[in-house]
Amino acid sequence: MVEKLVHINRVSKTVKGGKRFGFAALVVVGDGKGRVGFGHGKAREVPEAISKATASAKKAMVRVPLKEGRTLHHDGMGHFGAGRVYMRSAPAGTGIIAGGPMRAIFESLGVHDVVTKSVGTNNPYNMIRATFAALTDQTSPKSVAQRRGKKIADLLGNAGHASRAEAAAEAEAITE
Repeated sequence: MVEKLVHINRVSKTVKGGKRFGFAALVVVGDGKGRVGFGHGKAREVPEAISKATASAKKAMVRVPLKEGRTLHHDGMGHFGAGRVYMRSAPAGTGIIAGGPMRAIFESLGVHDVVTKSVGTNNPYNMIRATFAALTDQTSPKSVAQRRGKKIADLLGNAGHASRAEAAAEAEAITE
């Protein structure tokens, strides 16, 4: 499991004798193979807040289909609150072009090549929720073909291919 601490915030509660300080932690957890989750935890001490957030993240993991195990299948957009994120699949060797909280998500997810842009906010909570909204919309050609009752080669078509065999071979490579 890959655990990334994204943000720690000092929070306070006003009580009769003054202020009581605590800490809120935001953590992203992933297996590096297409599963990722995020969690939020609050406690009086930082390590305790982090462990609560990690436990919460492990419970809320989602599966994201990856193309060739390194990038996204298609471009996506997600928003939460004022946060908007745009994600694009990228060719091999591009790397993770993402800032702050989004980088932590893609590193834990196991994505190696992606181009992203965050617009509207730099609040880590809203950025993470917007990124998860975009990631949950990701679909693989295999699942779309299954839903429509077609073959993957029929979905992708054979435009520009010399033969149907080449199209089928490329479709097979995409599902792996």
